[in-house]
Amino acid sequence: MTLELLAALGKSFLFVLAALLPILNPAATAPIFLGLTEGASAETRVLLARRISRNIVALMLGSMLVGSYVLAFFGISLPIVRVGGGLIVAATAWRLLTATHATDSRTELAEAFTPEQARKQAFYPLTFPISCGPGSIAAAITVGVTLHAEKLTLSLARMAGGVLALFAIGVICYLVFRYAQRLLRPLGEAGTVIFLRLSAFILLCLGVQIVWDGLSELLRGLLVSAGIQ
Repeated sequence: MTLELLAALGKSFLFVLAALLPILNPAATAPIFLGLTEGASAETRVLLARRISRNIVALMLGSMLVGSYVLAFFGISLPIVRVGGGLIVAATAWRLLTATHATDSRTELAEAFTPEQARKQAFYPLTFPISCGPGSIAAAITVGVTLHAEKLTLSLARMAGGVLALFAIGVICYLVFRYAQRLLRPLGEAGTVIFLRLSAFILLCLGVQIVWDGLSELLRGLLVSAGIQ
């Protein structure tokens, strides 16, 4: 029994890490973070990195743990959430995949902010929607739903693994933002654009997978109600 719970914890940890980290994609957000904090001191950037990562963990944790209950209160089914969230993720990925460097909305935001404004707005827009947007929140709700199990102990083990994964993601985001200037220096401008395109393609595939999972559940329920299965 203990081995089963540990296995469930480990699997959920890897699942949440693999599902949410590409959507958040802190490496793609790092250039925007540098642009919004241009001219800021190293201490200010460290403080902002800590606040942003903390906000990301809080948003994702709340979405994963209680997001499904909020949806149940409004009478929204879980397959619909998967389809809607997957469409948002896919649409966001498509915009990132097809946008040029000059027309990227996040780059435009970066050019419009002064260092003083960036320092005051650690949550908006540095955390939401730049670092953790609607697609990330919808994906977190979907992931939280998949972690539920019939056995309470198994469900708790899966949730514990998911929570640990979110804290690991927060640490990764903090490190990426804090050392963004050092990490992106070897890539250069062209390398950063290529990295963003590859990440956007992975994100697009993940969004399509989420949509397919939701559609499969809806179709299965339709077949059951029609008496075919």
